[in-house]
Amino acid sequence: MQGLIGKKVGMTSVFSEEGKSIPCTVLEVGPCVVSQVKTVEKDGYSALQLSYDDKKEKSSNKAEIGHFKKAGTAPKRKVAEFVGFEEDKYKLGDVITVDLFNDDTYLDVRGWTKGKGFQGVVKRHGFGGVGDQTHGQHNRLRAPGSMGASSWPSRVMPGMRMAGRTGGRQQETELRVVKILPESNLLLVKGAVPGPKGGYVIITK
Repeated sequence: MQGLIGKKVGMTSVFSEEGKSIPCTVLEVGPCVVSQVKTVEKDGYSALQLSYDDKKEKSSNKAEIGHFKKAGTAPKRKVAEFVGFEEDKYKLGDVITVDLFNDDTYLDVRGWTKGKGFQGVVKRHGFGGVGDQTHGQHNRLRAPGSMGASSWPSRVMPGMRMAGRTGGRQQETELRVVKILPESNLLLVKGAVPGPKGGYVIITK
């Protein structure tokens, strides 16, 4: 699908015409540079490689510097491929801005959730724990409890919610566009976007 690379700026709220407060996430979308044009003849499929967010040349290796030099741009931090763009419409070095989304009501926003490391069942799955301590319960408040019967099946069934690594995964949500500010390359979408402030996101139609 056609799309762009962006960055999460933060959250705010805007008022609708009816006077309702709409919670919004502010995204800085583009400008993205076409750093490579892939074709069926040469690469086996058709796609555009877009790059975003300048990176210092001293922090880039020679391969990165040479790759972006072909497109006539500075090295970039984030690179992603998108399919669905019209062939022959964009060429190497072209710049695509947030104007690409002017006519869209809903967009798919993919980000990376915050990594929480190893967490217990209360934080990972929302277990309530034990609140009543009047029946000899005193040191197992956040424990998961029983994981299954003993005599049969004598094992833990697959899919049992247990402690483990939490967060740090890709998550995609469909969000409604509230406002577009093309002069600032900003896009306001209704609701929350996964990831921290400054985290990269992929926005597609």
